[in-house]
Amino acid sequence: MKSSAQPVAQIVHLAPEATLTSTTAMPDVEEAMLRLAVGVRPEFTGAMVCQHLSTGGKRLRARLALAAAAALGIPRQSLVPWAAAVEVLHNATLAHDDIQDGDWLRRDEPTLWVRHGLGQAINAGDLMLMLPTIAVADLDVDDATRWALAHALAVRSAATVRGQSQEMALLEDEALGWSTYIEAVDGKTGQLLALPVEGAALVAGRSVAQSRALADAFRTLGVLFQLRDDLLDLYADKGRVPGGDLREGKVSALVVAHLELHPNSTWLLELLRTPAAHTSDDAIEAAIASFVEGGAVQRVLERIEELGHEVRTSPILAAEPHLHGLALELADWIAAKAPTPVLGAPPARAGLDALPCK
Repeated sequence: MKSSAQPVAQIVHLAPEATLTSTTAMPDVEEAMLRLAVGVRPEFTGAMVCQHLSTGGKRLRARLALAAAAALGIPRQSLVPWAAAVEVLHNATLAHDDIQDGDWLRRDEPTLWVRHGLGQAINAGDLMLMLPTIAVADLDVDDATRWALAHALAVRSAATVRGQSQEMALLEDEALGWSTYIEAVDGKTGQLLALPVEGAALVAGRSVAQSRALADAFRTLGVLFQLRDDLLDLYADKGRVPGGDLREGKVSALVVAHLELHPNSTWLLELLRTPAAHTSDDAIEAAIASFVEGGAVQRVLERIEELGHEVRTSPILAAEPHLHGLALELADWIAAKAPTPVLGAPPARAGLDALPCK
């Protein structure tokens, strides 16, 4: 009789350098990002990128890249250009996302399109999409590894764009089940949590196949991250009014869970299709109450627990105990809805005159 037992994560005490809270080499990442933005000479597009980067953020993907390097046995400093690359790429998606969502604020500061108009904000986002490839040239690796890094960057960037597009089309296509939702957020969010790890594994000498498999295990954390983000939207913890996703007509995990439990809820689809300007506060409050009382919130919490279990019992990550420990640290942080200070204070918010951008 075959055993049904699943692998359990070996308890590993992570060295400080292999944790998300370590700040070692993070100042160098900040400097590398600004150097990329400035380029060969100061000009306006680079100044906009500097302005966007100066608003701070958790720098989660940069921290993940550096921590993964340490977990895989190489110096954090060796991954500084890659950490800068993935963080700049993430910020490119934020600049474009703010335009698509019509968000006026990001990190309590006016968004790029509000400051400079749609056209220039698109230019700044486009520049940030290109800069990561330049950063790859600064890594001290052989040509084969450099090519593998550039290929990983392109593949996961493309998957991110496809995921964002798919998420935006869920309501129109009436693709309202868990499979399509997870496929979309795996692309939109999961790929950019996998990319930092893939780069670290490649630089650490793992094969292309091994690096991809280890990184793919972190995609689950991206889905978990998005589920948590969807829950936080109910409580305005994303810097918006409660129920912002409902106002935007977004098919969130809560929408999917509610329709799974109450498939005849045509009122919810009507609400999502109503323009934000015509959506009343009362309608949003009623929808939130339905999510709580109808079991959608509980269902999403159950899915978060299921995904956490998947990470804890991952046979792929079990082969790299220290990297597995890092994944568990990230999973615990997400599931606990930890506040930003757990990852340290963001960089000081400087104006353009304080940055080497003009």
